[in-house]
Amino acid sequence: METSEYFIEKIFKKKQSNSIGFFDKNTTEVFVKELYKVLFLPQHIHTEDKLRKDFARLHNTLLNLINSITEDKILAEQQADLFFEALPGIYDKLILDADAILEFDPATESLEEILLAYPGFFATYAYRISNQLWNQEIKIIPRIISEYAHSKTGIDIHPGAKIGDHFFIDHGTGIVIGETTIIGNHVKLYQGVTLGALHVSKENANQKRHPNIEDHVIIYSGATILGGNTTIGRESIIGGNVWITQDVPSHSLVYHKSEIKIKDNSSLPESLTFVI
Repeated sequence: METSEYFIEKIFKKKQSNSIGFFDKNTTEVFVKELYKVLFLPQHIHTEDKLRKDFARLHNTLLNLINSITEDKILAEQQADLFFEALPGIYDKLILDADAILEFDPATESLEEILLAYPGFFATYAYRISNQLWNQEIKIIPRIISEYAHSKTGIDIHPGAKIGDHFFIDHGTGIVIGETTIIGNHVKLYQGVTLGALHVSKENANQKRHPNIEDHVIIYSGATILGGNTTIGRESIIGGNVWITQDVPSHSLVYHKSEIKIKDNSSLPESLTFVI
């Protein structure tokens, strides 16, 4: 069965009307992986001259990616230069993030283990480079970076979020951090945490929709914190599975209390026994 000419013409016109030219998503993902490798992964032979060439190659890759969006070579060069000028500061922040994991995770034995194996650190790395590009008002590349990290780690951090130093994601699967979230320093998140919007209408897109998390806060697994006017005060502990839509004062302990019963299963009614 052949594809109809009408459908082919429709798709062709749609592609022509696209405001963005050809964009290589795969190259963006390779850039993320290669930059991580150059910054963090050990090499058997890696001279300073080799590092210079690696950074020059990555600079050229980013320049081409930006140029494919802007179609302005001068602007693309300026933007690529700006990113690589900011890279030393991003690297320093990431080392602080890795140090926080090393200090507080009892399962971690070395920095090398974090760099090689921790999805939370990789997601944080992807966030920090995508956030820099987002702040440079390059919108498409950082979104692709964040979704690539999401696909690899199960951690979804919008590049527009603001996250402080010593950020620690433990386990991490299912974490969602919305665009206007503000997170302070020394914050620790466990798996399944949602920092989301209370209202999701399109009319609120340009408003502060996501919560504020102050310094030294710990948020345990499954907690949901919603709303742009919601602030979790410093040095608070948020227990698992809580639902928060209002301010929490500093130095608070918030927890969900549930009742658990243990009994002999021989007396279970037939309706509670099932198979899948």
